[in-house]
Amino acid sequence: MSTKGRVLVAMSGGIDSSVAAVMLHEQGYEVVGMTMKTWDYASSGASKKETGCCSLDSINDARNIAVQLGFPHYIIDIRDEFGDFVINHFTDEYLAGRTPNPCVLCNTHIKWDALLRRADQLGCDFIATGHYANLRQENGRYVISKGLDENKDQSYALWGISQESLSRTIFPLGKLHKSEIREMALERGFTELVNKPESYEICFIPDNDYRGFLKRRVEGLEERVAGGEFVLEDGTVVGKHEGYPFYTIGQRKGLGVALGFPAYVTRIEKDNNRVVLGNYEELSKNAMTVGKLNMSKYENLVGQPIPTVTKVRYNDGGTEAIIEQEGDKMKVHFLSGVHAIAPGQAAVFYEGDDVVGGGWIESNYNSEFSLNVLQ
Repeated sequence: MSTKGRVLVAMSGGIDSSVAAVMLHEQGYEVVGMTMKTWDYASSGASKKETGCCSLDSINDARNIAVQLGFPHYIIDIRDEFGDFVINHFTDEYLAGRTPNPCVLCNTHIKWDALLRRADQLGCDFIATGHYANLRQENGRYVISKGLDENKDQSYALWGISQESLSRTIFPLGKLHKSEIREMALERGFTELVNKPESYEICFIPDNDYRGFLKRRVEGLEERVAGGEFVLEDGTVVGKHEGYPFYTIGQRKGLGVALGFPAYVTRIEKDNNRVVLGNYEELSKNAMTVGKLNMSKYENLVGQPIPTVTKVRYNDGGTEAIIEQEGDKMKVHFLSGVHAIAPGQAAVFYEGDDVVGGGWIESNYNSEFSLNVLQ
C-alpha cells in the first residue's frame, strides 16, 4: 500500500502525461492510468489519418508505459458525453455568431468530471494530469497559477475547474521546463515519446478545417447562410460572403474582398447574416463583459475592483485591466486597446502568476473608463 495515496492519472499517450505518471509512480503514489476515448475520427468525415489523443496508437503508447512500470491502465469511452456537450456546444456557438473554445470546455466539464467519477469507482484519492500549471491552497481556496515554463503554461485552459475538483487534483509538471520533461523521458528509455510529434489541433477536427466540419455536421447549412453581406462599420455593403458561421473576429485571410486596405472581421451579425469588416484600429476595443464566471483565487469580487493582467485567448500575452464584478458578470476595463476580442472565447484574469478566475466573453465595446474605480 502506498503511503501517499492512490492517484488516477489521465494519460493521452503523449510525453507530458506519461512523464507525469512516471513521476508520481517514482514519488511513491499508487498510480492507476486512464486514457479517455473522446472522439471517433470515422464520424468526423475528415480525410486526415487518425492521430492525437484518441487514436489507437496513443492508447497503446499509454498502456505500454503502464505495463513497463507495473501499474494498471484503463480505457474509458466518453464519446457520448463528449459529443453531446463539447461538439454540440462548438456547433451551436458558431451558429450563434461566436467563436468557441472546445478545449477549455472539455477540460472543465468533461475530463475532470469523468476522471473524478472513475477515481471514486477505483478508490483513488487524487487525479493528475500532464498540464503545465501549479496549484496551492491559500486562505481556504485552491489557487491555480502559471507553470514554471512560460512557453508551455496551460493555466489559461484550467480556469473553469471547480474548487471541489481542484481539492483532489495534482499537477506534477508545474515546476518543470519542457526540456527537463524530455530529459526525464530519455533517461528512462522512452525515446519514442520524445520523438513523437505534438498535437495542437482540436481533437475532433484533425484537418483543422472547422468550416468543413460545420458543413458536414449541420445539414443544409451552406445553402441557408450563403450570400450574406460584407459591410463596413458605417453600413456600406462591400461584397458577399459564404455565411456568417464561417468567419471569426480578427480574421484577415480568405475574405475574398479587396478594399484597398488590410481588412479584418470586426463583428458578426448573426440575425441579418452580416459580417462587418474594418481596419486594424477598428478591431481594437478597451472593454468587455464576461459571464459564466468561475472564481479561483477569491470567492467573490463584488464591490472590490482589482488590477489584473487579462488574457482573451490562449496564446495572448495578456493586457493590464481593471476587473469589476457585478453579480455573475465581470466588467473588464483594459488600460489599452485589445485587438480581436471574440465573444465565445475564454477570458482569464491573472494577479501575478495566479489565476483570479475566468469566464466566457459575451461582448466587447469601447468605454470611457475612469481609474477612479479603484479608489
